[in-house]
Amino acid sequence: MQKRIHDIVEIKDLKDMLKKSGEMFGNNAAYKFKTDKPGVFDIITHKEYRDMVDALGTALIKIGLKGKRIAVISENRYEWGIAYLSIVCGTGIVVPLDKSLPENEIQSLIERSEVEAVFYSKKYDDIMKRLKDNSVGNLKRLISMDLLEHEDGVYSQKKLIEKGKKLIEEGDRSFIDAEIDPEAMSMILFTSGTTATSKAVASSHRIICANIMDIASVLDIGKDDTILSFLPMHHAFECTVGFLYPLYRGTSIAVCDGIKHIAENLKEYQISVMISVPILYENMYKKLMKGIKKQGKYEKVQKGIKISNALRKVHIDVRKKLFKEIHDVLGGHVRLFVSGAAALDPEIEKGYNDIGIRLIQGYGLTETSPVISAGTDDHYRLGSIGQVFPSLEVRIANKDENGIGEIQVKGPSVMIGYYNNDEANKEAFVDGYFRTGDLGYMDKDGFLYISGRQKSVIVLKNGKNIFPEELENLVNKIEGVTENIVYGKPEPDEDYKLCVKIVYDSDIMKEMYNLTEENQIKDFLTKKIKEVNKKMPAYKYIREVMITKEPLIKTTTAKVKRQEEIAKIL
Repeated sequence: MQKRIHDIVEIKDLKDMLKKSGEMFGNNAAYKFKTDKPGVFDIITHKEYRDMVDALGTALIKIGLKGKRIAVISENRYEWGIAYLSIVCGTGIVVPLDKSLPENEIQSLIERSEVEAVFYSKKYDDIMKRLKDNSVGNLKRLISMDLLEHEDGVYSQKKLIEKGKKLIEEGDRSFIDAEIDPEAMSMILFTSGTTATSKAVASSHRIICANIMDIASVLDIGKDDTILSFLPMHHAFECTVGFLYPLYRGTSIAVCDGIKHIAENLKEYQISVMISVPILYENMYKKLMKGIKKQGKYEKVQKGIKISNALRKVHIDVRKKLFKEIHDVLGGHVRLFVSGAAALDPEIEKGYNDIGIRLIQGYGLTETSPVISAGTDDHYRLGSIGQVFPSLEVRIANKDENGIGEIQVKGPSVMIGYYNNDEANKEAFVDGYFRTGDLGYMDKDGFLYISGRQKSVIVLKNGKNIFPEELENLVNKIEGVTENIVYGKPEPDEDYKLCVKIVYDSDIMKEMYNLTEENQIKDFLTKKIKEVNKKMPAYKYIREVMITKEPLIKTTTAKVKRQEEIAKIL
């Protein structure tokens, strides 16, 4: 457990958070929007944002949604956050839904969570009208984020905000004065997975606020920062760290235009902080290094890194000046990248830090609101997911001979439980600790390391455990490999043969190795896998290679759906 590094503002619920941070940062930009002039933004201030939340919440109560369950589904946009907060801060229970789900899964989650109203963007117009017309579950009200007027039985979010403002002017304080029970279920969050396997996580104001305060106590993101909103807002990582935490700290948020526009968005919005997943940082870093090599400056950069690392030992930091060209490629303002949702290659982490961009890893799950541990400016180790947050306790259960066991956590930011799922709750908790299902270990200084998912471990007949993530990390280092999955294929003798499915980049294969035919590429990658094997003991040898240009099956935060992908292969 790490100590608090920064002072925090105590908050008892999200309404309290909006009030206190609004008083401190009301005139700061909460959201930034591009204009025709570089560096000049249209903004919504923190005060304006909070006024819209109050107005919308007041209108929701007026139309009969007090105490109801209300879903929110859309691409990332400021209206998503206003809807979320207007629900939880005095109206009812919010149910964020994954924007990438097909219609049948959206329907299933609406039914499972007993939703009565949905906020949505125009992309979902037809789906929502069909669900309402077909009397799906308890669904009765539709609220569009895009309509300018109420239309065909669908409410306009904009008109509801206007209505709420008038109601408040007339003295309606039903939302503003609404009492919040910080212990009661106020959020239903679905874990990633198919309809059948996703679990409904019940959370509360107290639980979410505990995590926000823990983040604030170790991570320095403040009113002078602008954060890029990239990961989907329904995801616990983005919702807590990329949305609620910036509102708590008076930070500005800019919404990314899409994965192809990240580089230009970093420049346009003068982004200083970004929260994302390893695959994005790894791809960005590879492109940076590729560009440096093309310019013939790779050796110069490596020499600069050696010099700057030596100077840092005597507390002289010249990285920003020395690597200004690289910083400028990333917009010139970036100082902090936060990585979560999957394991990050330590070499990529070191690479960013060597050039003066702090890259830290965080670790957590939807069930833990989500962050359990994170690195900080002062306390980090390459390859580690940081030290455990101040309010939490972590233990490593059922350790093997290498000290690796299941990571289990207890504390105020752990979920209430799985909604309507007593059986899953019995399996999820032991002695008051939540079982994460992740395997890892802790060093003598309290730094936590992840080895892999418990469900992913391949156990051989000789009792040896193989963590596929370890091998995948090595395979990903092969130039031209975009992603891969290592799995065990059952053999007649009931043991497993280690296999890998590699997704390759055909452009890189042609450009770097002059390979165009699939059989040539497979021969080349098989040879590279043999080189990877030489770094491993024999029982970890990958013995079969499969190649494809098709991406692996992934969640919205780019995590491979391992079981689905393996089922597809086998």
